[in-house]
Amino acid sequence: MSHLFRRRTSINKRWFFNGVNKVEQPSENSRRFCELPENPEAFSWKSMKGLVRCPANYAPLSPISFLERASKVYRDRTSVVYGSLKFTWKETFVRCVKLASALAQLGISRGDVVATLAPNVPAMQEVHFAVPMTGAVLCTMNTRQDSTMISVLLRHSEAKIIFVDYQLLHVAQGAFDLLAENNVKPPILVQIPEHNTTLPPGSVSNTYEYESFLASGDAEFVLMRPITEWDPISINYTSGTTSRPKGVVYNHRGAYLNALATMSLHGMISLPVYLWTVPMFHCNGWCLIWGLAALGGTNVCLRHVSPKEIFDNIVLNQVTHMGGAPTVLNMIVNSSDRRLLPHRVEIMTGGAPPPPSILSKIEELGFRVSHLYGLTETYGPGTSCVWRPEWDSLPREEQLRLKARQGVEHYGLEEVDVRDSVTMKSVPADGTTLGEIMFRGNTVMSGYLKDEKATEEAFAGGWFRSGDLAVKHEDGYIEVKDRLKDIVISGGENISTVEVETVLYRHPAILEAAVVARPDNHWGQTPCAFVKLKEGFEVSSQEIIDFCRDQLPHYMAPRTVIFEELPKTSTGKIQKFILREKAKALGSLS
Repeated sequence: MSHLFRRRTSINKRWFFNGVNKVEQPSENSRRFCELPENPEAFSWKSMKGLVRCPANYAPLSPISFLERASKVYRDRTSVVYGSLKFTWKETFVRCVKLASALAQLGISRGDVVATLAPNVPAMQEVHFAVPMTGAVLCTMNTRQDSTMISVLLRHSEAKIIFVDYQLLHVAQGAFDLLAENNVKPPILVQIPEHNTTLPPGSVSNTYEYESFLASGDAEFVLMRPITEWDPISINYTSGTTSRPKGVVYNHRGAYLNALATMSLHGMISLPVYLWTVPMFHCNGWCLIWGLAALGGTNVCLRHVSPKEIFDNIVLNQVTHMGGAPTVLNMIVNSSDRRLLPHRVEIMTGGAPPPPSILSKIEELGFRVSHLYGLTETYGPGTSCVWRPEWDSLPREEQLRLKARQGVEHYGLEEVDVRDSVTMKSVPADGTTLGEIMFRGNTVMSGYLKDEKATEEAFAGGWFRSGDLAVKHEDGYIEVKDRLKDIVISGGENISTVEVETVLYRHPAILEAAVVARPDNHWGQTPCAFVKLKEGFEVSSQEIIDFCRDQLPHYMAPRTVIFEELPKTSTGKIQKFILREKAKALGSLS
């Protein structure tokens, strides 16, 4: 786990982490980009004698403690539902301890990496607790990656074991073959079958079946606690919306705090029932995979996400909360399976700003939407549009406009601001001046695995730089306008692709839309819209261009419209880097 900065106990010295229990002095360049505070233990409170830090009043924060508490407080409450399968929190705790023991018996210990390649099934919830219980680091991989990318990530993370769902064994086998071609030993494989089924012995040596493997563990296994809160707990590879994924490292403290903060943002109280539509591998399920244990919540697992499955499970399991990208909301409101809910369901959405038209339609079905914003590097949600009671009296259109903003930081962060990327000065709160969203606090990543240069760039100036452009309103709420890489510069004017997409979503024929820059010989760049139409609709590109011109300044309206399926990540984010390449391949407009 190299290139991750860590405070040591030596007085007046700053060190960085370079592998388990190994430290060395940082370079001058490292000191400049990441100045760490002095060790508080080195300061003597001379006027406050009698103070001591000991096991009676201190333990490193870790989400492992959520499960330990749940096994006592909520022991008979349902922890997991997956079809006909159900576990209680006591059963889940015992299963996780035995799984941790089985991992330790294979030699997994502090600092080792254990990977997963699986959808939202009960085994994914269990490994999230079991792997940290051994002191190891969990690496949950994107289930939509191909064998080539999985082999790259396995080499980069140096995973020693990988848990693979039975439907993805062919992807893992392909990755193993590629590793073997490069003389790299593949990790040990633990196959996850469908519930109540068994898998035949694998063709790969060093292969185990999940339930048998778990059963081999010892229920009396002594859990490994983190040495410090800053010890790594997981590696999350970025979704790859802009480039090759980077390994974002989370620590126990950040995971603990973000789990609590995300539950608060979601308005969760004791015993929530959460429907897993957000991939558990994505930011560790926004850290809710750990946090639900703190409230004795029920994890309703979904292998496949579809509107029918969503509505059926809401009714069957009395779901209270769920989450999803705006594309998931769009899928729900445009599905033939949509129906009015028998009770209100809180739904958190993040990613691209949700178009007000989508917010309106989904709330008519009985959902109540909370809008979040964050990145993989901020453990998922970092801000939310905290609703103010006085907004209830505003016209509906104004309420939807306010709700689409990204809002303010949650209490796990120190500060979120919109700043000039060069001068680092905070932009005025005028709702028009663009700046870059920046974060500081305990729920910002430890760094990028084995990529000191990228970590330095991300933390330059003492803030985490998101790469997202936003404005700051008079009330302090931020509003995302675009990615730095997505902004269209046409004739010297900055065009927010988000604003153009919001107008496109108002068109009754458009199901999905994304706007990128296309080269233009005269203007430099012009907006190019990629559009997917709703079933049964036909419309020409000129009609869409005219529709936009009626609602936007003409220079902001697309000059090109392409009708096709939009490429997405597993979390529903549209992969604009693919669309940018397609727009570039069209050539320059004259």
